[in-house]
Amino acid sequence: MSAKIQKWGNSLGLRIPKAVIEAAELKENSEVEIQNKDGAIVIFPIKSQMTLESLLSKITTKNLHTEIDDEPEGNEVW
Repeated sequence: MSAKIQKWGNSLGLRIPKAVIEAAELKENSEVEIQNKDGAIVIFPIKSQMTLESLLSKITTKNLHTEIDDEPEGNEVW
């Protein structure tokens, strides 16, 4: 697959074909890393890493459930 580098403002730009975007599981506004490796341009997605702090910050009074205290079922160990 080939593409053409074109002027985009003061920079040069490259349109990435839809099939490549889908195969890399990218979407609009996805962050990518661009590197030059031995004369080749390498682009790969930056996977955001969730932290406990960021997950806990999403808990609200609307999505917080009450504590459940039931007898074990299945293979739970007490």
